[in-house]
Amino acid sequence: MANQKLKKANQTSGPTTPKRPVDAYFDQYAESHQNPTNKLIHWICVPLIVFSLFGLLWAIPFPYVKFLGSYNGFFNWASFGIAFSIYYYYKLSPVLSYVMFMVLMLFSYLIVQLAGWEHNGGPALWLLSLVIFVIAWIGQFIGHNIEGKRPSFLTDLKFLLIGPIWLLHFIFKKYGVKY
Repeated sequence: MANQKLKKANQTSGPTTPKRPVDAYFDQYAESHQNPTNKLIHWICVPLIVFSLFGLLWAIPFPYVKFLGSYNGFFNWASFGIAFSIYYYYKLSPVLSYVMFMVLMLFSYLIVQLAGWEHNGGPALWLLSLVIFVIAWIGQFIGHNIEGKRPSFLTDLKFLLIGPIWLLHFIFKKYGVKY
């Protein structure tokens, strides 16, 4: 059903201009994100979910790989998450993928700070990330309850990845930047 909606949304918007897949995804995602309160909740919760998921991946112990040598500390499970998501975003919109990469680098810096806090006796990175993840998802479901529509990812898991760049595209539109 989600693919049928995407095909319908991907119909030409003019006589010769086919709609890009990224725009078709944004249109479909927007169908369940019309309420201003739900949108506001998404502006808060989607970045928190991405950050916390990134933190959870970061906290999973990564094996020592001999051929990486001194670069072992630079690779972890979050590295694979970055690579996969940036590749996916690049296929949809190179410009959005570059900005999302910068966002993930900022998140990396913050997670390194949290890991340092853990090392100095603070709470565990995985625990902080899990608490943020759960609270942000509760917020998301509250937003969709207010909206009165099911979250898009319940019909197609791709929309878990679309949410973050859907928010970015509003910033690009506001400033007239083509993505």
